[in-house]
Amino acid sequence: METPDLYPDGTIFTCPNRGRVAIFIDGANLFYAALQLGIEINYAKLLSCLAKDSKLLRAFFYTGVDPTNEKQQGFLLWMRRNGYRVITKDLVQFPDGSKKANLDVEIAVDMMNLAPYYDTAVLVSGDGDLAYAVNAVSYQGSRVEVVSLRSMTSESLIDVADCFVDLDAIKKHIQKESDSEYSYRPLTSFDIHPPIPTEQPHYPKP
Repeated sequence: METPDLYPDGTIFTCPNRGRVAIFIDGANLFYAALQLGIEINYAKLLSCLAKDSKLLRAFFYTGVDPTNEKQQGFLLWMRRNGYRVITKDLVQFPDGSKKANLDVEIAVDMMNLAPYYDTAVLVSGDGDLAYAVNAVSYQGSRVEVVSLRSMTSESLIDVADCFVDLDAIKKHIQKESDSEYSYRPLTSFDIHPPIPTEQPHYPKP
C-alpha cells in the first residue's frame, strides 16, 4: 500500500495514470475527522484536491438529512451545483435522543455498481465496514485510494486499499478560510472511538 508524499501544489496521488476517477465521500465521517483536526472543509477545494489532474467520472457525497432544516438544505443545494452528486437518507432518532443515518450500504452498492466505469475509486471514509466493498472493487480491477484521518481509520480498510492519504497531511489544502465559504454540520451523533462530544449543528449562509 502506498502512503504518498504531498507535493507543494497539493497533489496527493502519485499514480501516473489514475484513469477515470470516482469519488465517494462519507459526509458524517469526514465531518468528525475535520472536527478532530480543528478545521472546516472547503468542499470546492476538496473536490479539486481529490480529482487533481484526473478525469472525474462522478463525485458522490453521502449524508443524513433533516428535511425541516432549511440551512442544511441550502448547503446540499450548493453541493449539487458545485460538482457533487448528493445521496441522502433521513435521520432516525433513537430513544437516547441521538440521531443517525447510516449510508454504508449506499456507498458500498454505488462503488460496486460503478466499478466497470471507473479506473480509480477515492473513498473518503475510515469506516472498516466498507473494507469488504473495497476488496471486491479491487478484484474487479479498480484501484482504490482511501482518504481519512489516520486515528479514525480502520486497519482493515487500510489493508485492502492501494493507497492511503491522511487528512492531517492535506488539511491546509482543503480547509475553509473564511466564514463566507460553505461548511458542513451534520445533524447526527456518529458512533466513533474515542467518542466526540455532540456539537450544535450550524450551516452558514451561502
